[in-house]
Amino acid sequence: QVQLVESGGGLVQPGGSLRLSCAASTSILSIYYDMGWYRQAPGKQRDLVARITSGGSTDYADSVKGRFTIFRDNAKKTVELQMNSLKPEDTAVYYCNLHHAILGNYWGQGTQVTVSS
Repeated sequence: QVQLVESGGGLVQPGGSLRLSCAASTSILSIYYDMGWYRQAPGKQRDLVARITSGGSTDYADSVKGRFTIFRDNAKKTVELQMNSLKPEDTAVYYCNLHHAILGNYWGQGTQVTVSS
């Protein structure tokens, strides 16, 4: 019912910026689902980075507040993550997420972000 396709990862130097994009292909007609980004570093659990409701309310991990911004386009069914002032500790695989209250969670395939000089 839902496919999420991410793009925009890559290698960037500390202090640099990247923008991740995720497009949802879905037969869900309602826009009443949350979208967000999670990340998983090697040997660690997958953690929330940022999420946004259909109404535009946002939630960020403390570690990215003031540096990352999440955007959503309900008409296009896309969510983007603008990442500024990147740090080596931001290195991880980033996963797009769609959470529907009834249908559950859906995940993208992941995109690698590496912050290194």
